[in-house]
Amino acid sequence: MLENQRFRPASVQDPIGEQLTLDDLPPPNTTRWVSRRKAQVVAAVEGGLLTADDACWRYRMSHEELATWQRMFERVGVPGLRATRVQHYRERFMD
Repeated sequence: MLENQRFRPASVQDPIGEQLTLDDLPPPNTTRWVSRRKAQVVAAVEGGLLTADDACWRYRMSHEELATWQRMFERVGVPGLRATRVQHYRERFMD
């Protein structure tokens, strides 16, 4: 039975190198998404702390929005998640 269960770590490393647990993630009712909070969600998904489905459900977002955050974080880092620079980075880095 245990071999069918997926391992989830208790914590992962966040973008600034600190340990991130489920309790450290932004609250589900977050309405102001600064780049640091977006990066924490991306790190949680990439590290296996949350699945993409869990993150989308928890934060009431589409898979497309999460995928955009992941692509921009991968290509530019935390600055790529800034709402004020979205158009600039999309023109330079998006497919």
